[in-house]
Amino acid sequence: MTEQGPDRPPESSEDAPDGEVYDWYVRGVGLLDQGDAAAAAQILAHAARAEPGSHSIREALARALFDSRRYADAAENFGKIVDDDPSDHYARFGLGLALIRVGDVEGAVEHLALAVAMRPENKDYVKALRGARATLGARRDLA
Repeated sequence: MTEQGPDRPPESSEDAPDGEVYDWYVRGVGLLDQGDAAAAAQILAHAARAEPGSHSIREALARALFDSRRYADAAENFGKIVDDDPSDHYARFGLGLALIRVGDVEGAVEHLALAVAMRPENKDYVKALRGARATLGARRDLA
């Protein structure tokens, strides 16, 4: 039997949302865009289980988890994208932000630095990297 929780609903077809995987994805992204990240995460988790190799579904799920403040789960999902596609700068950025939130600032700096190296013109990436490096510096100064 699988573990159940907010991101692991029961596996029976009775508990799956109506429609097909693409419908779940569209509904989940719509909920995310409307600011209902928790509901989006539930629907997108179904879609990710049905299509575990889908980059689009995994990214939307990771974003929904992050916006739901489920940072460890978001980091896990952004990490799966990075594992599959190490050149995905957005996934590295999301992974870096999630790692900061769970306290792994060193890991965050690594991924944020790679995101900046891939897209140096992205001001959000640069700002996040500066903040993470400043946090690391402050921690070292206190040690």
